[in-house]
Amino acid sequence: MSTHSNHPFHLVDYSPWPLTGAIGAMTTVSGLVSWFHQYSMTLLMLGLTITTLTMYQWWRDISREGTFQGLHTFPVTIGLRWGMILFIVSEVLFFVSFFWAFFHSSLSPAIELGASWPPAGIIPFNPFQIPLLNTAILLASGVTVTWAHHSLMEKNHSQATQGLFFTVLLGIYFTMLQAYEYIEAPFTIADAVYGSTFYVATGFHGLHVLIGTTFLLICLLRHLNNHFSNAHHFGFEAAAWYWHFVDIVWLFLYVSIYWWGG
Repeated sequence: MSTHSNHPFHLVDYSPWPLTGAIGAMTTVSGLVSWFHQYSMTLLMLGLTITTLTMYQWWRDISREGTFQGLHTFPVTIGLRWGMILFIVSEVLFFVSFFWAFFHSSLSPAIELGASWPPAGIIPFNPFQIPLLNTAILLASGVTVTWAHHSLMEKNHSQATQGLFFTVLLGIYFTMLQAYEYIEAPFTIADAVYGSTFYVATGFHGLHVLIGTTFLLICLLRHLNNHFSNAHHFGFEAAAWYWHFVDIVWLFLYVSIYWWGG
């Protein structure tokens, strides 16, 4: 293959990971259906295993591309930035649909809900207990990830490490509190439209926190291996953008679903 290029575009090498990722996703969804209907988790575990292995190897290849092979030049990083921006925009619209469903039902509750919100018989969470603590945790994590970013730009390796470590720790703490809240919840996803909108919106947000925590953990490991410099660290910057998006979504969730909606 010739190394000479007559265009500024980034053409990736042939890779098996999009195919194995699609197979993993299809197997995971089929496994979920099998679990729900036949109570067997075998196919689900297979799908999650394929997806996890694909993620590891795909991230490994991209890290090699950007760090050791020098393929992530300035024009390429511009494309990566636009890709991440458009991805976050699509995520915003994804959550808009959940808020739309919530406000559609809560602003004009049907007679089947007792003409009240929350629906008759449902005891909502106290917004000034675990939800408020989780809000403080995510706001603190937004501070630590910004601290890590500025430390990286100032070539302060140790403080960038500390900031990333505390951000990952706070993300794990948030997830543990969310799981505890679900376990202690006085209502389920089957309890009218309130339960459905509550668990779908907060559940998908929790999934995004898990994804963001994993994203930042990968960045922490790469940082410890000196993959980032003060001028070349878009992998970390993308993770920081994603984490700030997760923070902002939680603020909307807290204000609308926990505080106003409860």
